[in-house]
Order: sequence, then structure tokens, then C-alpha cells
Amino acid sequence: MMLANEWLKNARDVMSRIEETQMENIRRAAEVMAETIECGRWVHTFGCGHATLPIEEMYPRIGGFVGFHPMIEIPLSFFTHITGEMGVHQFVFLERVEGYGVEIMKGYTFDKRDIMWLFSHSGINNVNIDIALESKKKGMKVVVFGSSAAAMGKKTRHTSGKTIFDIADIVVDTCAPLEDASVSLKNHRDKIGPVSTMAFITCVWMTVTTVAEILADKGVKLYIHPSHNVPGDNTARERLDEALAEYKRRVAGV
Repeated sequence: MMLANEWLKNARDVMSRIEETQMENIRRAAEVMAETIECGRWVHTFGCGHATLPIEEMYPRIGGFVGFHPMIEIPLSFFTHITGEMGVHQFVFLERVEGYGVEIMKGYTFDKRDIMWLFSHSGINNVNIDIALESKKKGMKVVVFGSSAAAMGKKTRHTSGKTIFDIADIVVDTCAPLEDASVSLKNHRDKIGPVSTMAFITCVWMTVTTVAEILADKGVKLYIHPSHNVPGDNTARERLDEALAEYKRRVAGV
């Protein structure tokens, strides 16, 4: 199990680097998100491919709370058919199509008090950059989580000449290696054992718990999704319904 231990060490090293280098940036991100949620507005979340996983992990789920609005574009996330309809070939093509992100943004209503929270490991693909640029045009702050140090100097695919990290107001470096996969394998050129998803989710929960801490300290009520699997908790469904009602209210703009 040598390679299992190697992956585990690599994952721990990434988490340690996040703790050592990113606490200030995480705090800055959490502060602006808390301000947005407190005033009844949204932190919109967006990513492509496996960078949608931290979005799905964040909300809706047990321990998450209302204020984060997931923007999941199915052709950019659901490619587990592998080949055929909505396969890997189409996904790799679509995330590089400049202008696609502009069209995605047309499907939503935004406010200058909102925040766009983007996840991109490399920061160079066009859809994410489109979303970031359009968000800035609408007056929103843009927060980006990704491998910013490792991607330094990597050429963007967008005609703006910018990466997603160049556009962001706040960047949190996930500290994952740019190639993502972290374990070398005998007789193979390509590595296995990616760490970017673990890094994303680590940064997400460090941020979201900080947002919750800021708001709770100010006396702001959070609409948290409770576990509905705990024996004896007879009000869990009621609290879940309350959270979903608050989400619906905010979506409706009431």
C-alpha cells in the first residue's frame, strides 16, 4: 500500500500548505460573503468539470446553509457517460468555447451586492473567464479558488488575455499541483491520485464555517440544513422545510 500512503501524504501536505499560507485570504473571502448573505443576497457558485464538486458539496447538504446559490451547467458537469451523449470529448470542447459563459449568465438575475464564487484549478479556460468578466461588468465581487501559484505564467485561452486569477478580487490558492495527479506509477508516463478536489473542499469548508462564525457572532439567523437521520430529533424535517422556504423566498426576490 505504498502508493496509498504516498497519496495520503500528498493530500495532507496540500492541506498543511493551505493552513500555512491561505488563512488570511480565506478570512477576506468569508468576510465579503458574510456581508452579502446578511443583506439577503446571494453568493453564486460556479465551476466546470470536477470543479463543480465543491459546489455540490457546499449547498444543498447537511450542515450547509442558505445564502449560496449553485449554478451548475449540466453539459459542463455531467459527463459520466464518458463517450456518446454528453461525453468527455464534448466537455473538453465546451469549457474552452469563448462566449458560452456569457450565455449562461443571461439565465440568471444578479445584483451588484452579490458575489460570484468561482472554482477553477488552472484558471485558463474560457467559460470560467467569461463568467468572471460578466460578473465584474454587473458590479459583483469575484472570488476565485484554484491553483493560482502553480498556474502562474500559464497562458490563458481567452482573447481577453487574462486568466481567472487576474480578474478576481480575492484569490484563495488551493495549493494543489497544476498537473493535479500526484502519484507516480511504475511503467507509466502519467501520474494517478489527483488532489484538487480534496483541496477545493478543504478550502470550501474552511471558508463556509468562517462565514457562519462571522454571522453567528453578529446574531444573524442561519437557515441550516439539519441531518434528518438522527434518531429522536423530531423537528429536523421542520427545520429543513424552514431552510428551503427561506431559499425559495430569496430566489423569488421577496
